[in-house]
Amino acid sequence: MDILVLLIPLSVALVLLIGAGFWWSVASGQFDDLEGPAHRILADDDGGSADAGGGAALPKNTKMQTGALTSVNISDGADR
Repeated sequence: MDILVLLIPLSVALVLLIGAGFWWSVASGQFDDLEGPAHRILADDDGGSADAGGGAALPKNTKMQTGALTSVNISDGADR
Protein backbone atom coordinates (compact mmCIF):
# COMPACT_ATOMS: atom_id res chain seq x y z
CA MET A 1 0.00 0.00 0.00
CA ASP A 2 2.93 2.34 0.57
CA ILE A 3 3.79 2.25 -3.13
CA LEU A 4 0.41 3.85 -3.97
CA VAL A 5 1.55 6.98 -2.19
CA LEU A 6 4.28 7.26 -4.80
CA LEU A 7 2.49 5.93 -7.89
CA ILE A 8 -0.73 7.97 -7.70
CA PRO A 9 0.96 11.43 -7.59
CA LEU A 10 3.46 10.28 -10.22
CA SER A 11 0.69 9.17 -12.57
CA VAL A 12 -1.28 12.39 -11.99
CA ALA A 13 1.85 14.43 -12.77
CA LEU A 14 2.42 12.39 -15.94
CA VAL A 15 -1.17 12.92 -17.10
CA LEU A 16 -0.85 16.66 -16.48
CA LEU A 17 2.42 16.76 -18.40
CA ILE A 18 0.93 14.92 -21.38
CA GLY A 19 -2.17 17.13 -21.26
CA ALA A 20 -0.02 20.28 -21.23
CA GLY A 21 1.97 19.02 -24.23
CA PHE A 22 -1.22 18.26 -26.15
CA TRP A 23 -2.73 21.65 -25.25
CA TRP A 24 0.45 23.41 -26.42
CA SER A 25 0.42 21.53 -29.74
CA VAL A 26 -3.22 22.44 -30.38
CA ALA A 27 -2.63 26.09 -29.44
CA SER A 28 0.46 26.36 -31.66
CA GLY A 29 -1.41 25.09 -34.74
CA GLN A 30 0.09 21.63 -35.12
CA PHE A 31 -3.29 20.14 -36.08
CA ASP A 32 -4.62 22.95 -38.30
CA ASP A 33 -4.08 21.27 -41.68
CA LEU A 34 -3.99 17.49 -41.51
CA GLU A 35 -4.57 16.75 -45.20
CA GLY A 36 -2.44 19.46 -46.84
CA PRO A 37 0.95 17.73 -46.48
CA ALA A 38 -0.50 14.45 -47.76
CA HIS A 39 -1.80 16.14 -50.91
CA ARG A 40 1.35 18.24 -51.35
CA ILE A 41 3.60 15.19 -51.53
CA LEU A 42 1.45 13.70 -54.30
CA ALA A 43 1.26 16.91 -56.34
CA ASP A 44 2.97 16.67 -59.72
CA ASP A 45 5.76 19.22 -60.08
CA ASP A 46 5.81 20.13 -63.78
CA GLY A 47 8.25 23.01 -63.27
CA GLY A 48 11.15 20.96 -64.65
CA SER A 49 13.58 22.27 -62.08
CA ALA A 50 16.28 19.83 -61.03
CA ASP A 51 16.43 21.40 -57.57
CA ALA A 52 12.70 20.95 -56.87
CA GLY A 53 12.75 17.17 -56.68
CA GLY A 54 16.20 16.73 -55.26
CA GLY A 55 17.48 14.95 -58.37
CA ALA A 56 17.92 15.34 -62.10
CA ALA A 57 14.85 16.37 -64.07
CA LEU A 58 13.60 13.69 -66.47
CA PRO A 59 11.91 14.36 -69.80
CA LYS A 60 8.11 14.08 -69.69
CA ASN A 61 8.04 10.88 -71.74
CA THR A 62 10.51 9.08 -69.46
CA LYS A 63 9.26 6.46 -67.03
CA MET A 64 11.08 5.26 -63.94
CA GLN A 65 11.06 1.54 -63.25
CA THR A 66 12.47 0.42 -59.95
CA GLY A 67 13.47 -3.05 -58.91
CA ALA A 68 14.62 -4.49 -55.64
CA LEU A 69 18.22 -3.38 -56.09
CA THR A 70 18.39 -1.04 -59.09
CA SER A 71 16.50 1.73 -60.83
CA VAL A 72 16.50 2.14 -64.61
CA ASN A 73 15.42 5.13 -66.72
CA ILE A 74 13.44 4.05 -69.78
CA SER A 75 12.84 6.62 -72.51
CA ASP A 76 10.89 6.05 -75.73
CA GLY A 77 13.37 8.24 -77.67
CA ALA A 78 10.77 10.77 -78.82
CA ASP A 79 12.67 13.68 -77.25
CA ARG A 80 15.67 13.26 -79.58
